[in-house]
Formats: sequence, structure tokens, C-alpha cells
Amino acid sequence: MPLIPAGFLSLRAAICAGFALAWAAAPAATPAYDLASLPAYEPEQPVSGVIRIHGTELTLNLVRLWEKGFLKHQAVVRYSDYFVPTPFSGLCAGTAEIGVSGHTAWRSDLKAFASVFGYEPFEIRFATGGFNLRKGNTPGAIIFVNRDNPISGLTLAQLDGIFGAERTGGWQGTTWVTEPARGADKNIRTWGQLGLKGEWADKPIAVYGIDATLSNWSELIQRVVFHGGDKWNPAIQELVRGGVEKPADAQIVAAVAADRYAIGFNLMRVVQQNPGVKPVALAAAPGGPYVPPTAETFYRRTYPLGNAVYLYLNRPPGQALPPRLKEFLRYILSREGQQDVVDDGMYLPLTPADARGEREKLP
Repeated sequence: MPLIPAGFLSLRAAICAGFALAWAAAPAATPAYDLASLPAYEPEQPVSGVIRIHGTELTLNLVRLWEKGFLKHQAVVRYSDYFVPTPFSGLCAGTAEIGVSGHTAWRSDLKAFASVFGYEPFEIRFATGGFNLRKGNTPGAIIFVNRDNPISGLTLAQLDGIFGAERTGGWQGTTWVTEPARGADKNIRTWGQLGLKGEWADKPIAVYGIDATLSNWSELIQRVVFHGGDKWNPAIQELVRGGVEKPADAQIVAAVAADRYAIGFNLMRVVQQNPGVKPVALAAAPGGPYVPPTAETFYRRTYPLGNAVYLYLNRPPGQALPPRLKEFLRYILSREGQQDVVDDGMYLPLTPADARGEREKLP
């Protein structure tokens, strides 16, 4: 775990404060998207018929771009669209063939679908969640601490110890499994347990989080950090969005800035606005590498708590997709479809390797 010696804390704090101010003022660099390495869309066969899509308000513009671009290649296809908060309702009711979600499916969505059809939906990742582009772009979770904290990196196992609690297992899709079980001995409740010395050694870790009970960020942490578990550190100070004059996410960042022994998770566009805090690099495994949260590491998906966005279809196991749907998905995962993602500006496009992996899933 990277540390800065206590003797350098005052100098480090001054440098960190100046860095944070400069960082907050400067826009994040745009990654060099490798769209040229994606295959251009070439129809495997002409298709016709109606493609029925249910999406969310956040995906409306992107779906329109895909539809317009696909029509240039498949001119007799038509669309029936409906944009609602819960696109899974159309899949379950049989009124939609594609559900375009702004996040991974909630367990309740998967259970509802499975209760109707007896199997889970077919999932395709169509983009990477945003870094700090704008509101509503499914950003990843940024772990941040007070700027006086000497820690600069944490492992996912350490995050589990800090934010999580003992558990008997975790969810893998709609199935509860016992492999992720762990005891209270893995809890991390003081900074000394992370290797800090001196005044930090016996100080309790004050934990903050936004929408920890149900949100895209809590689901991401539960799935990746808790391995499907849903038990949080009972001492977490959770703020939820809505109903306050000052946004909850800004309140959380301000709370950590005011408490040098605090840690929290939030969105980069909020974290980077407060010079009193700093994000920490994360390592998926002990020993690193420790990856900082940047637009590039989000696009390359090397930052462990980056996010992704998905679409879902009702495909019975072992059956092929209808040709019109397969061709539409091939377009989405092509150079043109991913350029539409860039043009929409809500999400980050897939890397060539990620797009290829999704194309290989198409039956």
C-alpha cells in the first residue's frame, strides 16, 4: 500500500492542496479513443421488420443516433420506441425486444425477468460509463480521503474491510453463493490497520457514502468490492440525493474535507471540485498495480471501479437472435455505432478489445 512518511506530511499537504486546486480548475483530458481499430459495419444479410426498443431518458438520444445510422445500411427496418424509467418492464411484458439500460441490471430486474421466462436475459455491454462528462452518465466510483491523509492507494480487499462487514455470502446474478463469505476479522476500522503510524494509528475511520443502500455506485461496490455481498459497515454516514438545498454528493465531499480521518466514495465531477480531498489509486490485487482514476483509465477499464452500460434482450438459451436484432447489435458494436456513443457524449466508447468480446457473444 503506497504511503508517504509522516515526516513529510506538512510539505505533502501543501503540495497536495496546490495540486487539487489546479486539478479542479483544469478540465480532464479526453482519452485517445481507438475507433479506427474497430471494424466498420458491413451487413451480413439484408433485414427488415420492426425493432422494438425500450430505453431510459438518458439513452434516448443515443438510441436515435443508432437507429439513424443503421437505416443507412438497412433501409427497410423500422422502429418502435418507448422511453421509460424501467426498460425491463417491456422485456417482461413482451412489448420490447431490446431494453437499453443506463446501468447494469438490478437484481430485482433479473429476478422479475427470470420469474416470467425461467432464464436470465441476454446481456451486451455497449459502452463504458463516463468519467466526469456530465450529469447522469453512469460514472464509476471514486474513493477519496482528506488531503492530509498520507495514503495514496488502496486495494479492493482493503476497501472491503473499510466499507463492508462480515457476511455469509454474496449474490452472483440472482443466485446466492457462499464463496464471498468473510468474518469480522477482515473488518478495517482504524487507520493503523492500513499501516499508518503515529497520530493516525488509533484513529477510527469515518466512512461516508452516497446512496449506499441502492444506487449505481453502491451496486458497483457491492458487486466488485464485496463480491456480491450487500452488508455495509454499520458506521457509514450515508447521504441520499434529493430533498436538500445543498446536493448530497457535495455534502459528502465537504464532510471528508472537514475530517482528516474520513474516507468516502462519490463522483469525480464532484470530488475534483473540492481541494480539501484527494482521490486514491486502486489496485485489484495486493501488490498492485495501483491505478488512478482518470478519463484514460476509465476508457481502458484498468481502474477497478469504472462502470459500464448495457442493453438486454430476451434470448432463450441455445437459440439464435432474430437476424434484424443481431444486425442491429453488430452495428452498435461497430466503428459507426461506437462513434455514435462518442457523438452522444453521455458515455465512453468501448475499446476495440471490449467491442470484439461483445461481438463474439452474439449467437
